[in-house]
Amino acid sequence: MNTPALPAGLDARLAAGLDALGLDRRFVAPLLDYLALLARWNKTYNLTAVRDPAEMVDKHLLDSLAMHRYVDPLVESGGALADLGTGAGLPGIPLAIVKPGLRVTLVESAGKKARFMREAVRQLGLRDVRVAESRIEALDEPGAYGAITARALATLPLIVELGGHLLREDGVLLAMKGVHPADEIAALPAGWRLEASHPLRVPGLDAERHLVIVERAH
Repeated sequence: MNTPALPAGLDARLAAGLDALGLDRRFVAPLLDYLALLARWNKTYNLTAVRDPAEMVDKHLLDSLAMHRYVDPLVESGGALADLGTGAGLPGIPLAIVKPGLRVTLVESAGKKARFMREAVRQLGLRDVRVAESRIEALDEPGAYGAITARALATLPLIVELGGHLLREDGVLLAMKGVHPADEIAALPAGWRLEASHPLRVPGLDAERHLVIVERAH
């Protein structure tokens, strides 16, 4: 790929992080290709507040990948994931890289971010990834997804309000959170309930992370 060289040592940093997460080191190269593209576009389009590529490894790539085991059922069943308010493609693009066959729709209303993601998807050859330039609530694909995910987007009740229509009947919200969001869980609207909350370890980050799984109440 025609992207500028990243600082030395990022490959080793990322490889160690993938080891800690139980992911294959063969994904280092494509993940760094994505990171290089993001760093280049970020200089002009201000896609993310994180500027340092080394910080991006921890705060973007590894943070996104900490939940990777929880999308395995989607890969196995052929289900699709909608990444809501994905920004520059996080966590959807890193997950698609390390989970070949995972079908991902990147939902983002900001035009400059959607343009970046379309270019990233093209350059990275991610055939199972598409970009939906749309507000979440306006995406007219009811029941099309086995899971939706969101990272630093909104409260659990608001995510469900905006994107719950996208889930099939047995679908789940995989919400990436910091500290365990007890208040947000208590405020879930009628018809939705907590299925599980899993603490996550993000290599290189000394901060609380949780994956909160929400499902329809039956």
